[in-house]
Amino acid sequence: MSGLADLFEAVLERVRDVSPQPLSVSQLRAVVALDRHDGVNLRELAERLDSTPPLVSRLCDRLEAVGFLERLPSARSRRELTLRLSDRGRAYLRDLRARRRESIQALLGKMSPAGRAALTAGLQEYRALADADGDATGLR
Repeated sequence: MSGLADLFEAVLERVRDVSPQPLSVSQLRAVVALDRHDGVNLRELAERLDSTPPLVSRLCDRLEAVGFLERLPSARSRRELTLRLSDRGRAYLRDLRARRRESIQALLGKMSPAGRAALTAGLQEYRALADADGDATGLR
């Protein structure tokens, strides 16, 4: 089982190698969370990232500095801000996903039909288990 986990991690690392520049891995996680949950506040984002509001606030400062995040007044409270990806942040994420998809498709195209079928079955089962655990990525 440990060998399989190591292999899976190596595959994930290759996908990550499709450069997330100019973002760190934690910043990329925040961008993805904001893409999935548009308009959250700082506390909600911290919960989604399993982090603390002060750490996420600094993370958001850096995302705002590179133009990927907008802080807007909240409709719920004057003391609260709503966090949203900027157009630049959304464009970055679209480009990153397209590059990752191309990289993955190139490798899948080299696999045998039997290998692709086995991978499909295994990943479908993995995703179903991750979804049942409330972690759609299985990587929390």
